[in-house]
Amino acid sequence: MDDLVTLLSAQGAAVVFLATLATRLGAPVPAAPFLIVAGGLSVGGQVSFAAVLAAALAGNILGDGAWFLAGRRWGYRVMRLLCRISLSADSCVRRSEAILGRWGGLSLIAAKFVPGVSVVAPPMAGALGMSNTRFLSYETVAALIWTLGFLMLGRLFHAAIQDVLSVLSNVGLTAAVVGTLVLAAFVAWRYRRRRIALAAEDIEQIEVGDLREAFAAGERPMLIDVRSAEGRALDPRAIPGAVGIGLRELPSQLAAFADGRELIVFCDCPNDESAIAAARVLMKAGLPRVRVLAGGLSAWAAAAALEEADEEAAPAGASCVAAHAA
Repeated sequence: MDDLVTLLSAQGAAVVFLATLATRLGAPVPAAPFLIVAGGLSVGGQVSFAAVLAAALAGNILGDGAWFLAGRRWGYRVMRLLCRISLSADSCVRRSEAILGRWGGLSLIAAKFVPGVSVVAPPMAGALGMSNTRFLSYETVAALIWTLGFLMLGRLFHAAIQDVLSVLSNVGLTAAVVGTLVLAAFVAWRYRRRRIALAAEDIEQIEVGDLREAFAAGERPMLIDVRSAEGRALDPRAIPGAVGIGLRELPSQLAAFADGRELIVFCDCPNDESAIAAARVLMKAGLPRVRVLAGGLSAWAAAAALEEADEEAAPAGASCVAAHAA
């Protein structure tokens, strides 16, 4: 811990910039402790408060700006990719959609303090077409609030921080080992919970091709889009005839499914997690004819795009054959 104090005293601004940039890019680097310690050291003049503040702001803006531009370039897929690698992938999607849908640009401020969402909010803002000027304005305010919060916390409790650092420096390797074991246990617990949630042996699935064939044959199962209202507003893609009922609202809407039709639920989430959860809710309510659309909305959209491409290519191919015959 003495090495940390020495490093921050000598290269405070550079360390804070790198830690903040890494955090905003999504690396498992905790920037907050660096800011708190730097804030405490600034009381005694060991680091420059202004330099550390500027460094943290730069790290925030550059890191979030990179994801914002990625969202502008590749759209909603970037946000879903970030959530997919999360240990809480589906909750990451739902929370991100809820925050962005309700608060708009202010969500960039709120997201700074919501684990799992802070990295997702900038690309989603880019995917939604937020202007560069508006993003930069909200991002600067958000970064300022976030940075000042931790720096001022360090200044307020600078005496206690020195005591804690002294204790940790005495504990040394033991503290590092215990912290690593606790972190590993937490990750293992979250991973196990995710694997249990993904175990869907009790859920029957239907492929997009089979559903499209059923439509062509005149069958009309009830399609239920279990994305949140915010998610449907952010991503207006839909399957024709589908009814939008969010996962949370589903238990209160069970009476609408009493006509005996087959129910097919879908979402646009990693591993169809929301759709699987919805299917279990419906089956628990005594509705046996329930299936999950494998791949959800993205799989349906991909199949529709492929069909459109084939239809566009067909006339061109037919005209070439006709010209060759002539």
